[in-house]
Amino acid sequence: MYKTPYANKKPVQKFGDQMKEDNNIHHSTRYYNSIKRNMLVMLLVVSLGPLASVSAIILYQFQKSYYEKSTAFLELLVLKHKLQIDNFLYDRLSDIKLLLDMTSFEQLTDERFLEKTLFGLQKNYGGVFVDLGVIDQNGLQVAYAGPFKLGMVVYSDSTWFREAVNSDSFVSDVFMGFRGLPHFIVAVRRQWEGETWIVRATIDFVAFNSLVERIQIGRTGQAYILNKKGEFQTQVRSKAISASLLSREFSDKELNAGEVLVARRHNDAGKEFIYVVTDLKNGDWILVYQQTISDFLAGFETARALSVLIFIIGGLCIVATAFIVSTTMVNRIIKTDREKEMMNEQVIEAGKLASVGELAAGIAHEINNPVAIMVEEAGWMEDLLEEEELAETKNVEEFRASLLQIRNQGKRCKNITHKLLSFARKTDPEARDIDVNESLEEVINLSRQRAKYGNVEIRMNLTPGLPKIKVSPSEFQQVLLNLINNALDAMDGKGGRLELTTRLDGRFVAVDVSDTGHGIPKADLSRIFNPFYTTKPVGKGTGLGLSICFGIINKVGGEIKVSSAVGVGTTFHIMVPLSVRLEEEADSAS
Repeated sequence: MYKTPYANKKPVQKFGDQMKEDNNIHHSTRYYNSIKRNMLVMLLVVSLGPLASVSAIILYQFQKSYYEKSTAFLELLVLKHKLQIDNFLYDRLSDIKLLLDMTSFEQLTDERFLEKTLFGLQKNYGGVFVDLGVIDQNGLQVAYAGPFKLGMVVYSDSTWFREAVNSDSFVSDVFMGFRGLPHFIVAVRRQWEGETWIVRATIDFVAFNSLVERIQIGRTGQAYILNKKGEFQTQVRSKAISASLLSREFSDKELNAGEVLVARRHNDAGKEFIYVVTDLKNGDWILVYQQTISDFLAGFETARALSVLIFIIGGLCIVATAFIVSTTMVNRIIKTDREKEMMNEQVIEAGKLASVGELAAGIAHEINNPVAIMVEEAGWMEDLLEEEELAETKNVEEFRASLLQIRNQGKRCKNITHKLLSFARKTDPEARDIDVNESLEEVINLSRQRAKYGNVEIRMNLTPGLPKIKVSPSEFQQVLLNLINNALDAMDGKGGRLELTTRLDGRFVAVDVSDTGHGIPKADLSRIFNPFYTTKPVGKGTGLGLSICFGIINKVGGEIKVSSAVGVGTTFHIMVPLSVRLEEEADSAS
C-alpha cells in the first residue's frame, strides 16, 4: 500500500504532545517543590530562630548566674573552714597558755605531772595533743610526756625552735623531726628566773588533716594547705599544678586577712581548674580549694544537656510540624489549581458544546429546507405518474417505489434534524410531562452508531404504558445521554452489552442503565457523584458529568444510585417520581 509523506505525522505529533505534557508536569513539580521549600524554610526560620535566640540568651544568663552563685558558695565555704582552722590553732595555743598560767615551773618540769596534764588534754580534746615538752633556752628538752622517747633531746638546731625563741607564741610548719612522722607543734615562750623557757605540744597530724579534708565538693573538689615555700602542710589526693608555683602566685598577690581569691588555671595536661584561696595563720599558710571546671559546672552541664535535648526534641517537632503544614498547604494549592484547571477546561468545553449546538442547529435548519423540497418534489412526481401517458410507462412501478423511498428517507431526515434541534437548542428548559420510553429511544438513536463502532450490543427492555414523569425533557435526555456515554466509555475497545430497562417502582418510574465494562472499585463508589472526581484517564473526563446528573435528578425529587463490581460491570438506577396529577389519579383509583 502506498504511504503518503504525511503518514507518520500523527504519531510524531502525539510524541511531541507527550514531551510537552512531560515538560509541563516537570515544571509544575519544580514550582510546587519551590513553594513547599520556601514555606518550610520560612516556617523553620520564624519558629526556630526566636526559639534558638531565646534559648541561647537564657542559657548564657543561667550559666553566668550559676557560675557566680557557685563561686560565692565556694568563697563562703572556704572562709568558714578558714575560721575553723584558725580557731583550731588559736585554741591549741590558748590551751598551752592556760596551762602555763595555772601551773608553776616546778610542776611543768615534773614529768609525772606533765604526763597527767597530757592525759587530761587528750581526754578533753580527743587525742589532738600527741605529747608535751619543756625546753630551756639552749634547746634542751628538760621534761617530756608522750609516746616517744624524746627526753633530753636538743632542739637548738631546729628551725621551729629558733623561731619559737623569738616569738611569744608560735605554730610551726609540718615537718618530720626526730620521730620520722609528719607533725607540727604549737609553742609558748615564758620567762622564769631570768631564763627563757618554751613549752611545746605536738598536734596530731591526722586530726588536723581531717579538718581540712572536710572541704570536699563533687568528685574532684579537695582542699589543702601550703606554706610560703609551696610545701604541703596537709595530705592531698591529686595535684593540679605545681604547689610552689601556686604558693608563689598567690603569695605575690599579698592576700589580706580574710580575703578570698578565685582564679581559673590550666595544668600541664591542659585541664582547667578553679582555685579558691585564702590566708591562714596570719599569712604564713594559704588554704587552697581546687576543683576541675567540668566538675565545678557539673550541675550547669546537666541542665545544659537537658536543655539541648529539649531543644532538639522541640526542634524536631517543629520541623515535623512545619513539614506537615507545608506539605498540606502545597497539596491544597495543587488541589485548588487542579480544580481551577478543570473549571477552565469545563468552561472551554461548555463553550465548545455551545458552539457545536449552535452549529448543529444551523446545519439542521439548513438541511430541513432542501429535505422539504425533496419530499414535495417526490409528491409532485407521484402525481405526474398518475397521468394517463406516464401511467402506461413500462417502469412506472419502479418509479413509484423509488419515489416512496425518497419520501420515507426525507421524513427520516426530518425526524433526525428535529431531534437534533430539540437537544441542541434546549428549547424546553421548563418541566413538563414526558414519556420515559420515548425520551430513551430518542437518546439511543443518537448513540447507536457509536455503539456499533464500539462493538457494543444494545438491549432495550422497555415496559409499555408507563405513567409520565414531570421533568425538563432536555435535562432528562442529558442525564440519559451522560450515563449511556459513560457505559460506552467503560466498554471502549473490548465491546460488551448495554442494557436499558424501564419499569414502574411504586410512585417512581425507574430507568436502569447497565453495562458489562470494567466496573468501579468499591472505594470509589461513594465519591463518583462528587464534582471533579473521575475514574477516567487524564484528558478524557472532567468529573462533572455524574455530579450534574445527580443535581438534575435530585432537583425533581428523584434519586440516582449505582451498583458495580470490578470486572463484571456497572448499573445506574434512576428513580424519578410520577407527575403530581398522575399520583392524584392513582390515589383516587385506589
